[in-house]
Amino acid sequence: MSIRGKACIAGIYEHPTRKADGLSLAQIHAEVARGALVDAGLSKDDVDGYFCAGDAPGLGPMNMVEYLNLKPRHVDSTDTGGSAYVLAVGHAAAAIALGKCSVALITLAGRPRAAGQSQVRPAPGATADAPFEAPFNPVIATMYGAAANRHMHEFGTTSEQLAWIKVAASHHAQHNPHAMLRNVVTVEDVLNSPMVADPLHRLDCCVISDGGGAIVLVAPEVARSLKRPVVSIRGAGEAIKHSAGGKIDLTYSGAVWSGPRAFEEAGVRPSDIQYASIYDSFTITVLMTLEDLGFCAKGQGGRFVADGNLISGHGKLPFNTDGGGLCNNHPGNRGGMTKVLEAVRQLRGEAHPAVQVPNCALALAHGTGGSLGTRHGSATVILERQ
Repeated sequence: MSIRGKACIAGIYEHPTRKADGLSLAQIHAEVARGALVDAGLSKDDVDGYFCAGDAPGLGPMNMVEYLNLKPRHVDSTDTGGSAYVLAVGHAAAAIALGKCSVALITLAGRPRAAGQSQVRPAPGATADAPFEAPFNPVIATMYGAAANRHMHEFGTTSEQLAWIKVAASHHAQHNPHAMLRNVVTVEDVLNSPMVADPLHRLDCCVISDGGGAIVLVAPEVARSLKRPVVSIRGAGEAIKHSAGGKIDLTYSGAVWSGPRAFEEAGVRPSDIQYASIYDSFTITVLMTLEDLGFCAKGQGGRFVADGNLISGHGKLPFNTDGGGLCNNHPGNRGGMTKVLEAVRQLRGEAHPAVQVPNCALALAHGTGGSLGTRHGSATVILERQ
């Protein structure tokens, strides 16, 4: 069974804060939920499906359902890290297609910046891999640095090419009043910023921010009753890439599986996509993902992103026109939510005029959660303006 055309995004909301002093996680979840429902023209009493991930305080969705005073008949708290909220869109669409719910609310909230957390070290936990990897003290930045080094070794990718990804994001962020980093940077600025995890510089890394976002998906018959632009779910794919007992190739991501699944269900090709929201925890994440999704051949990502090819109004593939995680927002270290939000804005024609893609009718959002150097979840959704 396909989810193509079986569900629509009716409401979205991105929390404006980037440092949530005085706000709890639950409060942020509630505020973004209210914002998305207002945007859709619905109320909490219309919600019969609720979706969240590991950022929600409490035991799965139970505590949030109580806090929000919802009465859902379907819940889902699948967690794949940063990709969880792209994956949730596909899961919510599937639930609606199966008749499990007709109005699905998805909420994200995080406050790592207010709490003084860092992205450098992974959260401790009694995971199956911990006894084998913890003695070597892996950190998130070095795992992405390892992937970048391998890509450079195999394909001749350069730091200058990676820097163009940050440059493109900064060109977009200058138009976003909520973006954490609004100054336009150059390739030289990126290369001259401090080294964090060779070959990744500080400006190759995403921001650490508080905030959140929410999405409301509805059945087509509900969408027809609302006075909002209709954004339809055309296809979705998901995958997990892991170390396979040590047989791991660091030059590709799980997008090599999630992308083709989404494109097949959508019945479109990468060349049909007019706008792409690509998870940008680090610049290397973007480059590898673009290759794996089929926007260019493996090993050609460096050439593809160079010379402003990702800048809206200038390049072939506009990406992350809100500034992305590199400049705008990476709430709770789970940037998949904001990738979907900006894709919807583009399809509605609601992005900033300076970065709006003319007549944008087909967009892609992709999330990467975990670590390129060890294990991660990939999720891809293709959205269409009706």
